This record gives sequence, structure tokens and C-alpha cells, in this order.
Amino acid sequence: MKKILTIASAMLIVISASAQNEKTFTTVREIPITSVKNQFRSGTCWDFATLGFFESEILRKTGKTYDLCEMFVVNKDYMDCATHYMRMHGYSQISEGGSCDDVLDVIRKHGICPEDAMPAPGSLTGDSLANFKVFFPELENKVRSILKYSAKEPLPGWKDSVQAVIEKYVGKCPETFEFEGKTYTPKSFAESLGLNLDEYVSLTSYTHHPFNQWFMIESPYKWRLKPSYNIPIDELMDVLDKALDNGYTVAWGGDVSGDFNRRTAIADLPDGAVPTQEIRQEQWDNWQFTYDHVMLIYGKAIDEQGKPFYLVKNSWGNSGPYNGTWYMSWDYMILNTTYIFLNRNALPKSLRKALKTTLFD
Repeated sequence: MKKILTIASAMLIVISASAQNEKTFTTVREIPITSVKNQFRSGTCWDFATLGFFESEILRKTGKTYDLCEMFVVNKDYMDCATHYMRMHGYSQISEGGSCDDVLDVIRKHGICPEDAMPAPGSLTGDSLANFKVFFPELENKVRSILKYSAKEPLPGWKDSVQAVIEKYVGKCPETFEFEGKTYTPKSFAESLGLNLDEYVSLTSYTHHPFNQWFMIESPYKWRLKPSYNIPIDELMDVLDKALDNGYTVAWGGDVSGDFNRRTAIADLPDGAVPTQEIRQEQWDNWQFTYDHVMLIYGKAIDEQGKPFYLVKNSWGNSGPYNGTWYMSWDYMILNTTYIFLNRNALPKSLRKALKTTLFD
């Protein structure tokens, strides 16, 4: 009997999923983006999504399509993370995760290279895509072993030993490379892309800090301690909508652990759920809402009932019924957004002016 009920339950789930898959969407706004990538078995959504965002920014500004190298960012960012761990005397986190600020800082400090200037992800260990199942535990153990109990200083030569682990799995970053008949360094290549790295800003919405001020979101994956500007959630959603309407893509960091249906590629709240500023704060404080994923928002759509959704580029390959695109509802976005990362020129003039008068400008 139990087996029969289990089979019946499974059939109902399939039928329900199939019905939801039959939902049709009408695209309202779609901004050109680069192709969907696959982070595979690596916790690097922040890397893939933010580079995808910068690729879309280059496309918007110059009309040129680039495929920027995620493993270059991994190489530099994980070394930066290990350095931060040392400076914090071990009171920090070594993690695969990160944020849009990591990618921005890497490009600013180290530059960037095209995808084919480094070994293909996974190729150094015989895999076809990025696979950190062995790599990251080895890196984490190496970094943690550097600070011995009661040590007065980290072990000598620790940077070389950490860098060796990173390069073993993702490769060495090139000092120079050829691209379209020219020789570049990572920094000169970054300078050639047409990006102004001072144009990008992170916005958030929480009530445990005052609105209209900067603060550092308290999340394990935001170890760089970069500030976000805090505004009410309705204002943040208005910024998002107007940015898309004006042709700007937006990188999104938030929670996909709840009503984020991986089978249907539709993220929506249950019928009758009403998201509010108070509920999102309560769920953040009690850990029901976390920061666990980063994706790229590149358009708007409506379903059959006229309900608003967003077109979202994920980094799990061309999977799902929409080939790597997800549909995330306006309601879901209100409740599950940790921050958005975008070009400050996409902001309303009044908000841009407010940012210029604050401490962290």
C-alpha cells in the first residue's frame, strides 16, 4: 500500500510539474546577452553570472561579443580569499562561493583574459567541465594548515603552496596572450573592453540597517566586505524594472533554496503569498532566506494571466525547458533578493545623486 501511494504521489508530482511546464510566457523586454555557460560541479555561480553580466555590458556598449575566462577569476579570487583568511588570523571563511564584488575586484586588480587563454575548465583533471569536488577540499585544507595553533605568524612560503594547489586544478593565469592578432596582458585586455569599472554598484534592502545608507551585507559568501546601498524593496524593484526598460542587464544575488523549481525552471511563490519588506526581513533573520546563488536578469515577460516575470540567465548549462533561461516572478524577486548589481547609469538621477554624497562613493 505504501509503495502504491508513493508511486501515486510521484505521478501527481510529474503531472503537476508537467502542467506548470505548459505555462506560456510572452516576452515584454529582452536584452541581448552572451551564451549560457555551465559552472558544473563548482560553486562559482557568482563568477559565471557576473562575467556574463560584464559580457552583456560590453555587448551593450560596443556591440562586440566576448567569452571571458571564469577560471582566471577563480585563480585570482581564491588566492585573494586565502590572503584575506591570513590577514584575519583564520577568523574568516574559505569558500567556493562569492559575490559580484569578487569579479569586479579581480578585474580591477588583475585584469581578465578570454576563455581560450587558459586550460578549459576540468581539463587538467580529466573532466570536461569545472569540477571542484577534489580541488576545493584540498585547497581548503592547505589554507587552514598554514595557521598552526598558537602560531605567531603563518608558515613561510604559504602563498606559493596555495598558488600551486590552485594552478594544479584550474591552470596558471597567462602573463601575456594573443587575441585577434594582438598581444595583451590581462590588464591591457581588460582596458580594451570598453568597461568603466567605477560605474558598478550593489543595491540591497533590509531593515536592520537604515535606508539610504551603505552597509556590508552580513553573509558568509561576501567576505570582501564591500558595501551595498540600502533602499526600500519597492524602490529596489522600481530600479530593476527601469534598468531593464532602458536596456541594462542586472546581476542578481539571492535565494533559490525555496520555491525555485529546478524541473520547471520557474521560480514563483505559492498562490496567495504576499511578499513584504517585513516578511523578507523576518526570513533573512531566521535563515529561511539566504544568499546562495547569482544569476543574470536580462528581460521581462508576463504569463497567461498577465503576471510579471523576469528572464533570468542561469549557469547550469542549456538545461530545463527553456534551455538555461529561468522565469522568476516579481513576487519571488521581492522576497528572495539579497542584492542587485548594475551600472549606476541605469539608476534614477535622484538615486545617483544620493550615492555621490555618501561615504563609500
